[in-house]
Amino acid sequence: MEGTRLSKIERLLQRELSELFRKQTAIMRGTLVTVSAVRVSPDLGVAKVYLSIFPSEKGNELIKSVEKNRKTLRYDLGQIVRMQLRKVPELLFYLDDSLDYVENIDKLLKK
Repeated sequence: MEGTRLSKIERLLQRELSELFRKQTAIMRGTLVTVSAVRVSPDLGVAKVYLSIFPSEKGNELIKSVEKNRKTLRYDLGQIVRMQLRKVPELLFYLDDSLDYVENIDKLLKK
């Protein structure tokens, strides 16, 4: 039962954070930020958010910017999900480099 509830909360947070990032990155042409996964702790206190950023060269720069604006993002998320969640978890952002890893493996296999 607990796993089902956590997965629903993870999907909700992923969907709403994706929409927030879509709106914020619409200004920056040529940059795409995707929320690839959200993992919530069992006590709902912490949510690890994995971001996939294209182009990958801007990844570290954008993660630093997102970390600076973490409290604002949490507040905006809280305004959206206030009817579904009693407490909005603390957000921790990580760079998801799995696509770069897959691309590197493909490149090595082609050699």
